[in-house]
Amino acid sequence: MVRAYARVILSASLTFSAVSFCQQPVRDGLTLPDIHAHDPWVLADQSTHTYYMYVGFYVNSSGIRRTGIETYKSKDLKSWSGPYEVFEVPKDSWANPAQGVWAPEVHLYKNHYYLFATLNNYDKPLAKEGDASKDTQINIVYHGGGQHLRGTQVFVSDTPEGPFKTIVDSPIAPSNLMTLDGTFYQEDGVPYMVYAHEWMQLLDGTIEAIRMKEDLSAADGKPFYLFKASDAPWLADRHDAWNTPQVYVTDGPELYRTRNGVLLMLWSSYRQGLYVEALAHSDNGKLSGHWKQDGVLVGEDSGHGMLFRDFEGRLMLILHQPFDGRLSRAKLFEVEDTGDSIRIKK
Repeated sequence: MVRAYARVILSASLTFSAVSFCQQPVRDGLTLPDIHAHDPWVLADQSTHTYYMYVGFYVNSSGIRRTGIETYKSKDLKSWSGPYEVFEVPKDSWANPAQGVWAPEVHLYKNHYYLFATLNNYDKPLAKEGDASKDTQINIVYHGGGQHLRGTQVFVSDTPEGPFKTIVDSPIAPSNLMTLDGTFYQEDGVPYMVYAHEWMQLLDGTIEAIRMKEDLSAADGKPFYLFKASDAPWLADRHDAWNTPQVYVTDGPELYRTRNGVLLMLWSSYRQGLYVEALAHSDNGKLSGHWKQDGVLVGEDSGHGMLFRDFEGRLMLILHQPFDGRLSRAKLFEVEDTGDSIRIKK
């Protein structure tokens, strides 16, 4: 039953990368409902006074299968133009170019633009030993099937429109860990990547962090544990009625510090079978603090969100809804920073 359960959830999680999209000509005057978007990320680029929304794409034309990242551009968050291709998974990558690229993030750091993207290789299964998370004192329970190379790699460009090029051809987190959705965070001038460690490898998914080298090319230390999905009291298994082992999903971490200095984390999981955007906070304002769960920020099968400031200074949240990759679209919310947390304004 565990393997059957894993296959069902895995097939659902791959809906986005398995959908075939024809290359679209660049169009102007698009609105968010016009744009297929899963795991959307917005960069408000001050140098060009332009919003860039990054999403993954999959193309199957003339027998050529490839995946990459494209961007849509806007001056007002209402009218968009695109898509513009900014990245394609390299043919000589450790990942399989035809097997999906997820969760793009683009950050301006030291005068360059860095793309964080999750890549996959289903043809290279992981050995079930040597898991670095044993150092976190979590009781790791492996289950059969579905474990393969997956991780977040970093690429660099001189512009937000790419092309983004390989720095080092390997994921940032150890390759024996099945990880995804790496996000960039700086604390006291030190760069870190915070990421989700897959429930498919742990059953109870975790959020972990790893220090990065100053040039963001690789890790500079070992992963350390922040929290596990089951810490959230509101979280529920998607298929309790199947009498399968309880599993708990972690997705899409992103960090935000409030005006009062509270370190928040947005992350996603499932409640009563639907995707949700949730909040947690660190009790000492540091990554290394004790993370406490604050509840659901947005429900209704919505999640994998990120926060950014628009050019008028408003705090904005963008996420995708619904989870189904064939139907998902980006949704924007204005958010209020209450000092101790955040809340949706409209």
